[in-house]
Amino acid sequence: MQIWVDADACPVVIKDILYRAAERLELTLTLVANQSLRIPASRHIRSVRVAAGADVADREIIRLLTAGDLVVTGDIPLAADVLKKGGYALNPRGEFYTADNIAQHLTMRAFLEELRGGGIDTGGPAAFSQGDRQNFAKQLDRHLHKHAK
Repeated sequence: MQIWVDADACPVVIKDILYRAAERLELTLTLVANQSLRIPASRHIRSVRVAAGADVADREIIRLLTAGDLVVTGDIPLAADVLKKGGYALNPRGEFYTADNIAQHLTMRAFLEELRGGGIDTGGPAAFSQGDRQNFAKQLDRHLHKHAK
């Protein structure tokens, strides 16, 4: 199992949690972004820089992903593609996207995009909190203990 990170929008505190987990469990962690990233020197952690553009990083993650891998992303369409390919998708707030909830997430995303397209201010996501960080760490730990070998 590998861990992939849609790294352009991933909070630094989440990356730090992932760095520690990769080292502790000796798992390959790959951060994919359209910009250069500073990552710790480690044989378990690497970054892949892709060209700028919409969904370029997402397509690269899906191309490299194998069934059973974990992808950390807040991008709902990417999460849907991860699930289709047999991977696991966890958002930075600690919620797993699943076959049972992905359709609802996609529908809500489309609805909000439609509202914004009509000029309605839908606001943004809530500020990232300490509780989000703790929830992510807890869910990651559970998943890795269940699936990492």
